[in-house]
Amino acid sequence: MRVKLGIDVGENQADPREFVECGVLAEKLGFDTYWLGDHFMPWIHTGGKSPYVWSVMAALLERTDRIFVGPDVTTPIGARYHPVIIAQAAATLDNMYPGRFLLGVGSGEAMNEEPFFQEAGLGWPKWKERIERLVEGVELIRRTWSSDDYFSFEGRFFKMRNIRLYTKPRTKIPIYFSAMGPKAVTYAGRFGDALITISTPSRCKNVIFPRFEEGARIAGKNPANMEKMAFVCFGIGEESSLIQRLKGGDAAFLADKAFEEPDPRRVEAMGATVEDDRIRENFHLCRSVDDLVQVVESYVSVGANQVVFSTGASPELIKQIGEHVIPSFR
Repeated sequence: MRVKLGIDVGENQADPREFVECGVLAEKLGFDTYWLGDHFMPWIHTGGKSPYVWSVMAALLERTDRIFVGPDVTTPIGARYHPVIIAQAAATLDNMYPGRFLLGVGSGEAMNEEPFFQEAGLGWPKWKERIERLVEGVELIRRTWSSDDYFSFEGRFFKMRNIRLYTKPRTKIPIYFSAMGPKAVTYAGRFGDALITISTPSRCKNVIFPRFEEGARIAGKNPANMEKMAFVCFGIGEESSLIQRLKGGDAAFLADKAFEEPDPRRVEAMGATVEDDRIRENFHLCRSVDDLVQVVESYVSVGANQVVFSTGASPELIKQIGEHVIPSFR
C-alpha cells in the first residue's frame, strides 16, 4: 500500500469553525486523512473547548472534495453512544459523501463515558467489559448497515427488537479499531478492518503489528490487505523545554490510570507526574519539522501504511508539515 499521511486535530483548544478551516487547508496541502477527537469533555481542561465532532465532520465534508474524514475515536459501548445511533450517523455521512468517511472506534476513557454510565446506573465498566461491549457494538453496527429487512439482535449488552436502518451507507465504511496494548490489538485484528495505534516504531514492529496480524488471521482475514495507522505524538523545539510543556497536559494520557479518571482537570494535572524518559519514549522530540520525514520512514519501515500527526487545530503547524513532509512521500 502507498503510505497515507494524515493529521489528527483532536477536540480541544479551538472553536468548531477552526477545525473545519484546518481540514480545508489539509486537503489543499495534499493530506490523505483528517481525524478529529470525539469527546464530551476534553483531555486538556485549560484548552477550554470540546465541540460535537459529528456536526464538525458534516460541515468539513461539505467544504471538501477529496480528503477522508473520521473520528479518532468514537465509542459505541452504550451509555453515551448506542451502537445503532453511531451506525445511523456514519451511514448518513457516507450516504451524503460516499467513500470519504472513516469510522474510528475504541473502548473509551472515563472522562467521556463515565458520567453517562453513572447516570444510567451502570457504573464505570472495567476494560474487559468495555472491549467486549465494543466488539458487540461493532457487530451490531455492521448488522444495521447490511440488513435490508427488519431484524432483532440479542447480545449480552445490546438487545434490539424489529429494527431497520432506512438510510443506508452508499459504500463499505471501514472500521478502524483503536488499540495500544497487546490484548486490545488482537481484538482489533479480529474485529476491525484497520488498526489505529499509538506506539513506538520498535514496539509496532515487535508487538503491536504482529498481534494485530495474528488476530486478523484468527478471523480468517488477510493482514496484508488491512491498514495499520500509526498515530504520531511529537513536539518541535528544544528537548528540555518541550518536555516541560508536554507535562503541562499533552503527556497526561501516559500517566497511570489516566483513562480511568473522569475529571479533565485532574487528568491534565497528571501530566506533571509522567517521567521524562517516558515522554522521550512516546513522543518524537524534533528539532525541526524536517525531522518528521525520518519519523514517517521509521513507521513505514516496520509496516505502517498510514501515519497521522497529532497537530491540534494549528494552521501554521499543518502548513509546515504539508510543505516539508508530504513532498518526500509523493
